[in-house]
Amino acid sequence: MQLPIRNIAIIAHVDHGKTTLVDEMLRQSGTFRENQEVAERVMDSNVLERERGITIMAKNTAVKWKDTKINIVDTPGHADFGGEVERILKMVNGVILLVDAAEGPLPQTRFVLRKSLALGYQPIVVINKIDRHDARPDDVVNEVFDLFVSLDATDEQLDFPVLYAVGIKGYARKNLSDTNEDLTPLFDLILDHVPAPEQPVDKPFKMLISNIEWNDYIGRIAIGRIEQGEIKRNQPILLLHRDGQVKEKSRATKLFTFSGLEKVSVDHCEAGDIIALAGYEDADIGDSLASEDEPTPVAYYDIDKPTIAMYFRVNDSPFAGLEGKFVTSNMIKDRLMKELRTNVSLKVDPTENPDIFKVSGRGELQLAILIETMRREGYEFSVSRPEVLMQEIDGVMNEPVEEVIVTVEEAYGSRVIEILMSRKGSMTSMSQEMEMTRLAFKVPSRGLIGFRGDVLTETRGTAMIHQQFDCYEPYKGDIPGRINGVLVALENGNVTQYALEGLQDRGQFIVEPGNPVYMGQVVGINNRTEDMIVNVVKKKNLTNHRAAQTSDSVKISTAKKLSLEQCIEFVDDDELLEITPQSMRIRKKHLDPNDRKRKE
Repeated sequence: MQLPIRNIAIIAHVDHGKTTLVDEMLRQSGTFRENQEVAERVMDSNVLERERGITIMAKNTAVKWKDTKINIVDTPGHADFGGEVERILKMVNGVILLVDAAEGPLPQTRFVLRKSLALGYQPIVVINKIDRHDARPDDVVNEVFDLFVSLDATDEQLDFPVLYAVGIKGYARKNLSDTNEDLTPLFDLILDHVPAPEQPVDKPFKMLISNIEWNDYIGRIAIGRIEQGEIKRNQPILLLHRDGQVKEKSRATKLFTFSGLEKVSVDHCEAGDIIALAGYEDADIGDSLASEDEPTPVAYYDIDKPTIAMYFRVNDSPFAGLEGKFVTSNMIKDRLMKELRTNVSLKVDPTENPDIFKVSGRGELQLAILIETMRREGYEFSVSRPEVLMQEIDGVMNEPVEEVIVTVEEAYGSRVIEILMSRKGSMTSMSQEMEMTRLAFKVPSRGLIGFRGDVLTETRGTAMIHQQFDCYEPYKGDIPGRINGVLVALENGNVTQYALEGLQDRGQFIVEPGNPVYMGQVVGINNRTEDMIVNVVKKKNLTNHRAAQTSDSVKISTAKKLSLEQCIEFVDDDELLEITPQSMRIRKKHLDPNDRKRKE
C-alpha cells in the first residue's frame, strides 16, 4: 500500500536560503540518524556548488511526516539556471516561495513565481531570515502580495498562507509572536495546503522525464513523476520523443524512489510518486515513457530560449596541447553534446568551421559554469567574447533586455546610475532602505557584458547586483565597449622582473615574473585607450660592472588576478580566452601584429 504523497518544489531568488531550509527539513523529519555527521547545504553536492555557495542543478529528496511522503525538489535560484526550475515545476503539485525578510522579492523571485502561477499552483509563502537586523517582514509580505497582483494571480492564488522562518536555526512560525523552535507549522501546512497528486492507477503507465542522472554502473537514470498507471521492474516500456516518435523499446531494469538523500530500489511504483528508473540509454529531458497500450507522449512544457552565445573552438595557441587531456574538435563536440542531454536551456550549433561550435545559454554565469566544469575534466579549448542573440519580431530587430537591481551605499548611487545609463539602461525605480539605495534598471543584455566588474570597482566591492531576463525590445543603438586598451606580448619566453620594472608606468599587468607567454598574448591593461605591444621577456644585459644596490630595490606592482567570469567579461571582439586545466590566458585572435594590422 503506497503512502499518501505530496510533491513540492522550493523556489526563490539566489541566496534566500532554499538549500539551508531543506537541510533542516531533512534533519527534523528524522531522515538523518542522531549521531550522523552531515555537511552544511547537503543538497549542494556538486563541487562548484559548494565552492560558489549556489545551487546549479535541481535535486530530489523525500521525507516522511505523519505517515505522508513529501517529495521535495531543491531548485537553483540564479537566473542563468532558470531552465532547471522550469522543467522541475512540471514534476510537482505545489511550491514553497522563499523570500528574504530584508531583501524582499528580487528579479528571480518574479521569474519563478510567474512560472508557478501559470501552472495553476497556489504557493506557500515563507518569509525567511526574520532574525536579520534589517529584517522588515511585514513590508516584505506586502511586496509579495503586490508581486502576485502584478503577475495576474487568481483570487485563490492571492489568498496565500504565510509563515515566518529562520531556516538556518530550523524554525517556522505562523505569527511573528510565536515561540516554537521547529518546522512543524511548515510540515503541517504542506500536508493541508498542497494538493495530493492525481493517482489514476487504472490507466496505462505514462511519465514525463524531467531530469537525467548518470551512474557508472547502471548508466542513464531518468527521473520524473508518474502521470498515470503503475510500473513494475522489468516491465517493457516505450521511450517516446516529444513529437511522438518511438526512440527506444526496452525494459525498466531498475526502479527507485527517493528517501532522504538516498535512492531506494523498489519493484513497483504507482501514479503520483516521483521515481527514477534505468534501462534507457537514449532518454533525454522532455521525452516520455509510456506503456505499449497507450503510446502517446506527455505534453512537454517548452522553456525560454537562450539569450547569449559564445564560440567554443579548438585551442591553436603556441601552448596548445601542453596542459589538457582532451584537445581535439571531436572531443570538445562530444562533451558539448553530452551536456545537452541534461542541460535543457543550452543550445549547441555547428559552424562553417568544424573546429568552432556556437554555444548558447541563459547568461554569462551558466556558460562560465560549463567552461569551468570542462577545464576541471581536462578539456583544453578557447572561447570568444559573449554576444547576445537578436530576434526579428514583426520585421524589426529586437534584442534581449534584462531587469537589473543594484543595492549600494548612498555615496556610490550616482556613479552606478552613470554606468548603467552609459550602457543604454533606463531607470524604472529608486528607493532608500536605511543607508542603502536600491536602483532598478532595464538594460540591454549586451550592455551588461563587463558591467559587473565596473560597478564592483567603482563601489569598492560593496554593491549587490541581481539581474534577470525581462523581454525583447527594439535594438537600442551602439554601446561603447572596453575603455582601456591592452598590453600585448611582443615575443615568446618567460616574463622577467627586469622587463616589468621598465614597463610599470604603462599599465597594470596580469602576468608575473616567471610566467611563460607567447607573441600576441594579452599581458596587461593599458592606461590608455589603444593597444600597446610590449616586450615582457627582455633580460638584463650582463656586464663586468657591479650594479648599484638601488637597482635591485625597485618594487613591482602586484599582478591583477582575473577570475573566469572577469576574464569572460574582459575579452574584446578581437580576442579569445584560452582555457586549459591549469591556466587561463587572454590572447589576440591574430597573434602576429602584422596580421592584426592587415585585418584592421
